[in-house]
Amino acid sequence: MDRKQSGIVFFAIITFLLYAFGVELFEQVWSFPKIREIPLMVLALVGTGVFATVRLGFPQLKYLKHGINVTAGKYDDPADKGDLNHFQALTTALSATVGVGNIAGVATAMYYGGPGALFWMWITAFFGTTLKYAECTLSVKYREINSSGFTAGGPMYTIENGMGKKWKWLAIAFAGFAIICSFATGNAIQSFTISDQIYSESVQLLGADHFLNLDRTLFGIISFNFQQIFIGIILATVVGAVIIGGIKRIGQVTGYLAPIMAVIYVLASILVLVYHSEKIGEAFSLIFNGVFNPTATVIGAGGGALMTMLNTMLMGIKRGLYSNEAGQGSAAIAHSAAKTNFPVREGAVAMLGPYIDTIIICTLTGLVILCTGAWKHTEYYVSISASSIEEYNNAITIGIFRGMDLINGSLLTSFAFKNGLSWIFNYGDKIITLSVLLFATSTAISWSFYGDRATEYLFGEKAIYWYRLVYILFVFIGANAGIETVWAFGDAALGFMTFPNLISIIFLTGALKKMTQEYFKVNNE
Repeated sequence: MDRKQSGIVFFAIITFLLYAFGVELFEQVWSFPKIREIPLMVLALVGTGVFATVRLGFPQLKYLKHGINVTAGKYDDPADKGDLNHFQALTTALSATVGVGNIAGVATAMYYGGPGALFWMWITAFFGTTLKYAECTLSVKYREINSSGFTAGGPMYTIENGMGKKWKWLAIAFAGFAIICSFATGNAIQSFTISDQIYSESVQLLGADHFLNLDRTLFGIISFNFQQIFIGIILATVVGAVIIGGIKRIGQVTGYLAPIMAVIYVLASILVLVYHSEKIGEAFSLIFNGVFNPTATVIGAGGGALMTMLNTMLMGIKRGLYSNEAGQGSAAIAHSAAKTNFPVREGAVAMLGPYIDTIIICTLTGLVILCTGAWKHTEYYVSISASSIEEYNNAITIGIFRGMDLINGSLLTSFAFKNGLSWIFNYGDKIITLSVLLFATSTAISWSFYGDRATEYLFGEKAIYWYRLVYILFVFIGANAGIETVWAFGDAALGFMTFPNLISIIFLTGALKKMTQEYFKVNNE
């Protein structure tokens, strides 16, 4: 079968499995099979990261300076093959990764896994830098130039061109799950978070009984409100206006948007931490103590100390992956469009992503939540299903989280910033609203490129137009629909697209090591 036929078969199988078994079947990627109670996904991600790091001689440390110099434009050559300069390739990838995961994802990880979950996000990021280096270097090495003269790259091309035609089925699987993930985690979840954040602001400003905020039911089945409809239309229009222009317009927009949104968020975080500087030491103590001795008050507690610890680890790694996408292979699609004739050069640039995304931005978010005490004050942002008045009161007053479900982690982060910046003004939460708008919109824009590269791989260039139309529709749907199933399936698709990418990294590590050694013999700085 050719790619198109294989793609049709892939989606037919996925549709059947969803109909027959529901999304629960796919969620098992994060929990089954287990080796000594540790999910295989966790072992695969961390294990591949450690293996590649050791085999390549800790590139995240040795070549970090080189990556900074390349990003700064020291090696830019307009004559090189590609569509984006190194800086634009990095900002396009960062625009997809720096998003809801940095705001809501950190809060969610700490809520369900306790402060120790942040440590596991760091571990994912450290070894994830090697995974980013590997997947992006290989994607540039094995990319193709399509009939329109644009680059076409990513793990699907790495697998097929680097591992051989007999592995094409694995490339098909990656591309198929990448398309699914683009609609879910890269799109609908982003627009939902924006819509929910604005809804919260609208309720505060106008009241829950305002006609814009009132929930209505259509045909007794479909629930909606006018505020969400308006937001969905606006978001779909903005995203559509950018993505219809293709990768060059995406690169131009993200090249401006990513630095602005990062600076705003980082400066606000620093202001909070400066005021609460005496709490920083205590916050780090909570993080490190929570790694192997998680507090019994976290919602994930249950099944003894070992299970609680594993829950903390799993939540940190899941949210870490969602935040920086290391090992997932998505960023490799953006970096494969870089203007360069040296794959290793772009790999060095890609390593900066997890440092910026997780080590810096996610850490700042976590410290703000801990230093302000917001992680124990979730009464405004959760659905409490307490079995007794006592349990309810404990949840509100001292932060015992069992029996509670986090609805939107960004609202918890909003409270942290509102509280943390109250010494300056009373609108610190508005910074999160602005950040959510910028982060989530940029993520949705960048993920459209990942999806259309996967679409082109499976179905050809003509299918890209229809993919983009459906993608814009999902922006609107995400702003108006319940998100629980989307989150679940998005997480599952993220996991399933990760496995093929990790296999290609392991398979091609030897070739990658040789490329690295040859390049740095000449470019040693």
